Amino acid sequence: MTRPDHLSGTDRVAEVASAEEADVVVNIQGDEPLIDPAAIDAAILPVVHDRDVVMATLKKKIEDPREIADPNVVKVVVNHAGDAIYFSRCPIPYAREQSGVWFKHIGLYVYRRDFLLGYSRLPVGPLERAERLEQLRALENGFPLRVIETDYESLGVDTPEDLERVSRLFEASMMPGVKSYG
Repeated sequence: MTRPDHLSGTDRVAEVASAEEADVVVNIQGDEPLIDPAAIDAAILPVVHDRDVVMATLKKKIEDPREIADPNVVKVVVNHAGDAIYFSRCPIPYAREQSGVWFKHIGLYVYRRDFLLGYSRLPVGPLERAERLEQLRALENGFPLRVIETDYESLGVDTPEDLERVSRLFEASMMPGVKSYG
């Protein structure tokens, strides 16, 4: 257990990491109970192979049009290098026409430990406060966040309905003769 005064999950992970000796720390958000290990590996690789990458996460092309306007589905846009420009609960980018491509953020972060230990000392900015998205603290303070595209279809748990759906999948995977998810 961590102290109760943390502003975000990343702040809690930083507390735990301060007592560990790992060079790279992975934070799998609690709302991603069925995350694919291959997706985790994909997010880790940029941090392990490039000393300039201090934080990484995942994105997935949105296939279900209902997710575009859903504030529980965090959207992300990136630059040509693959670093995040912005995360939002609103549809970004704004499409002037009906067609467009949107990406959702997958709730997993990989940090270089030395960056993570300094994260909690970074000031919380107006974007993080407005969106209630902790990854914006890194961006607002000038730290790039590498975003890796994955085919992994997130089954995040953000609502009671999501919990029911994931519970049914989990129960089905425990039944003999039923292939497990993940």
